[in-house]
Amino acid sequence: MNKFFIKKLSIIFFIFIPIIFLWHPNWLGFLGVQPYWPLFWLLPWSMIYGSINGLILGLFLGLILDSVTLGSDFTQIPGLILCGFLFGRIKLHSNILVGHFRYGLICSLGSFLCGSLYFLQILFKNFSDGTFLLFIPSVENIIAEVFLTGFFAPFMCSQLLRIFKSSRDKGTLINFVKN
Repeated sequence: MNKFFIKKLSIIFFIFIPIIFLWHPNWLGFLGVQPYWPLFWLLPWSMIYGSINGLILGLFLGLILDSVTLGSDFTQIPGLILCGFLFGRIKLHSNILVGHFRYGLICSLGSFLCGSLYFLQILFKNFSDGTFLLFIPSVENIIAEVFLTGFFAPFMCSQLLRIFKSSRDKGTLINFVKN
């Protein structure tokens, strides 16, 4: 029974992403903004399994998150696909201390990319309205999300990377492209 859970840990953590995304724990927020939770899972998984797998799982993650937020006209798919592809191009580093800080920087950049693409969708949809300047304060939300994602990434990504590496050695179900 223990071997089953160890082999399927990446899938189990994948299932928790929409739950945490919807749960929105206030004690982890800053200015009412949460870190961008999907990147914590997508970065280590893409680093281990590569760009194509990161792109595919970014698409699946975007579809799942868009389906749980039904009231929105905007999508998170382009940002997650781009981040999954770019994260897969990053190689694992042997220096642990550099790796921890690198996870924070990479997740911050990914969060900025995803937040900016989402914000651009909102701007393009509402560009014809005279209320263009009302959307400028949401830049504060993007910056707060980037800060929180970069702050929590070294803790979460390093642990998930370690877990995914151990489950990869034991086999996994969601590797779409063999390396």
